Amino acid sequence: MHRFLLHNDDVREASETILSAGQVGLLSGWGVFSTLRVYAGVPFAWERHWERMKRDAGRMRIPFPSEARWLEERLHRLIDANRAFNATLRVYVVRDRGGIWEGPGQAREFDLIAFTADVNRWPEDVKLGLVPHGRHAASEFAGTKYISWSENLMRYERAHEQGLDEVVLLNERGEVSECTSANIFAVQSNRVWTPPQSAGCLAGVTRGVLLEEVRIPGFEIGEKTLLPQDLESADEVFITSTTRELLPVASIEGLHVKSGHAICDRLQQAFSSRVEKYTAARRTPIPAI
Repeated sequence: MHRFLLHNDDVREASETILSAGQVGLLSGWGVFSTLRVYAGVPFAWERHWERMKRDAGRMRIPFPSEARWLEERLHRLIDANRAFNATLRVYVVRDRGGIWEGPGQAREFDLIAFTADVNRWPEDVKLGLVPHGRHAASEFAGTKYISWSENLMRYERAHEQGLDEVVLLNERGEVSECTSANIFAVQSNRVWTPPQSAGCLAGVTRGVLLEEVRIPGFEIGEKTLLPQDLESADEVFITSTTRELLPVASIEGLHVKSGHAICDRLQQAFSSRVEKYTAARRTPIPAI
């Protein structure tokens, strides 16, 4: 984490004690968050992150800022303070009031918390495990990104202890859903498929950009129910996330998958071009409000 963090309207030293256990969302996991990639001082695909956070806050009954520009301006202040022009940014909106464990003196309905960090160095390709019943697609909260994240962290940590980089989570029907913090794609001939949201996956921002904004000649990108055997028969498998962009899959424990990455590489180039166009169009400072 970098030196400064954002707390509501203030950029503060990250070492300061500014939060309390009486903010019910902190100890109950009652909040929403998103991780953004900052390129050339611009949070990429900001509109997509805002809309998803706003939607998920509504699902979880979490008070949320009314204007995207209000939040975006404050995030830019944090980026400038940390000089985090090529970085990762994490933003939280945490519910402060409600329930029997609300602490005294909680005047705000929510707290805005954000911080930045250096970009992680990812491997050139990834080794995955396989976890049955890792997602419950029938849950009303499936696909919601809220801060009760310990299951994902535990599985991710365990995967690394086993010499893996991530795990593929299957739902209760045995379908491929996602990874703990990434979406997954399979290349089949001239089509590139990712599981639909009905599989219980979170609609990642990079996933959305690939589905709706990125094109390469001769290939179709879409949603399709995938089973583990579809990953075995695929020409390539890759994962996507805000911090990873696109990473090819070298292996999946218990499956025989091909380790090609030609189409992944072409999609990565097209994605990078989209990033460049987005950042070039948004380098004008956000007016303060």
